[in-house]
Parts: sequence; C-alpha cells; structure tokens
Amino acid sequence: MSMKPAVSSAVSRKAASIDELQPVYALVRDDFARVNALIPKQLMSDVSLVEEIGSYIVESGGKRLRPLMVLLATGALGYSGDRHVKLAAIIEFLHTATLLHDDVVDHSGMRRGKLTANEKWGNAPSVLVGDFLYSRAFQLMVEVGSMEIMGILASATNTIAEGEVLQLANVGNVEITEAQYREVIRCKTALLFEAATHTGALLPDTTTPSETEALRRFGLHFGITYQLVDDWLDYAGDSKTLGKNVGDDLAEGKLTLPLIYALAHTGDDAQRVIREAIQKQSSTELAKIIDIVEGCAALDYTHNAAVTEAELALTCLASVPAGPYTDALRTVTEYSTARLF
Repeated sequence: MSMKPAVSSAVSRKAASIDELQPVYALVRDDFARVNALIPKQLMSDVSLVEEIGSYIVESGGKRLRPLMVLLATGALGYSGDRHVKLAAIIEFLHTATLLHDDVVDHSGMRRGKLTANEKWGNAPSVLVGDFLYSRAFQLMVEVGSMEIMGILASATNTIAEGEVLQLANVGNVEITEAQYREVIRCKTALLFEAATHTGALLPDTTTPSETEALRRFGLHFGITYQLVDDWLDYAGDSKTLGKNVGDDLAEGKLTLPLIYALAHTGDDAQRVIREAIQKQSSTELAKIIDIVEGCAALDYTHNAAVTEAELALTCLASVPAGPYTDALRTVTEYSTARLF
C-alpha cells in the first residue's frame, strides 16, 4: 500500500470523528434547533406520502453541513436577525431534493447507512417529493425577501441540475479529463456549499464586498474538498464511513479522480481493467482496481488534491473577522480532510 503524502500543519492529521464537530454544533445550538423545528413544519402537506418521504430523507442522519455553513457564515459576520433560519432550511431542502433525484438516477439502494427513498417507495414518488422540496425551498426564498439571494440560489439550482445532466451524460465515458471532472463536481457538489456561505454573507447589512467574496470562495473550495474526499473514500474507505456501498461510483460507471489519474499513469493491462469496469458499470473487479489505484499513487494524488482545496478554503478565512464562528469554519474544514486519515 502506498504511503500517505505529507500534509500541511493547517490540516488535521487525526482520524475524523463526529465528536470533533460537537463544539461547532454547540456554538449554533439555538439557531440549529430553530432550523430543525422549521423543517418539519415546512414538510407539512395534505398528501401524506409527501410528509412521509420528506421526513424520512431529511431526518436520515446527515450532518447537515450545508445549513450549518449558513449559520456559521452569518455568525462570523455578526448577523443578529432571524432570516438565516429560513435560509438554512432552504439550503437543506435544496440539498435533500438533489439527493432524492440523484438516488433515482444512480439506482442507489443505500445512503447514510439506510435504504434510499427510491428503494423504499419507488422512483416516481421519490422524484415527485424532490420536486415538492424544490418548490417549498423557493416559497421560503420569497419569505426571506432578498432578490439578490433568490438570484444566487436560483442560479445555483439551475447549475446543479446541469451538473447532474453532465454527469449522467458522462456515465461510461472513459475519456473525461481532470479539468472536465472538476467542472462536474463544481456544479454538482461544490456549488451548494458556495451558495450557502455566499447567501449567508449577504444577510448582514454591514458585510463588505471582500468578506462576501471570501466566504463565497471558502464555500466553493470546501465543497470541492468534500467531494474529492468522497472520491478517495470510494476506493480507500468502507461502507460504514461512506454511508453507501464502497465501489458505488464504479458500479454507476462514474470516472472519478482516482481512476482519471490511474488511466494516465498505468500500463495497458491496468487501463483495460478500468475501462471495462466503467463501460460495463460493474464493480466485480473492485478489489483489482483498488490495487491499481493504490499501486500507481492515484489515491495519494486524490488525497493531495483534496488537501490543496482545503488549504485554499482556510486561506479565504483570513479575510473574515476573527472569532468563534470563523474558528468553527476552520474546524469543519479540518474535519472534512481528517476523513482522509
């Protein structure tokens, strides 16, 4: 097995533990409680299946990092109003809607260690409840009352959908470049983190343009970090850590960064194994492919790419006022990269 590369001291070297985030959640405990109280109220519907599926997926054990980012960004800039609670719920609903749609498209059977909604209720109800969550999010945007924030979220939602279509179009495609793949994860994953911190920064009246830009870029780099860590874990982790089956990306015909690197740095035989697995959307050769990506340092390359993005995220925080909320954003970033160890 290949050795892990050196990592900057700015990034945690400890194994990730959810306990490390407890002080962060404690910092926003009251606001998080208000978000958690608002979400089920907004899931209320005359159609019982909407509430049942919506509640199942929203309450399925996620860390709710995206709404957390809203609360931390607003806290870092000294916001004292109450619109951030609705904004955090909006971000969570948008994220949950994408999960429902993603799992249908990917034929996923497990997420966060539980059956996916489509596995439990079927594809059609999952898609339609995802649509309900999107529409509910936009109703809440109107209540937030900012055309600038609505514009950012509307644009982000549109681009996320484009990213999903782009990823779907590339299923089985073994010719994707690293630059093309990074654009997919920017659209598909990073953009909602970016929107969370960007819109959160816009709520306080006293925010400067440099602070807004710093928090926007922080969210972007954090989101890319988070996806690259997931890419690494799909070949170096386990189902418990991932919350889904190891090798799912391979079985779905998705060429992620470890395989993109491996295709460019291995011999013909190894390339053939990877190409056939992606084109056939099969994980039967997963053990062999794990050996390949370990042997050619593809996991190390992905590891370093994630750490680099985390460093960029942390650098952005230098332009944000010092304080416990900014420190908490650092802690969450370090937690994300600690999943690599």
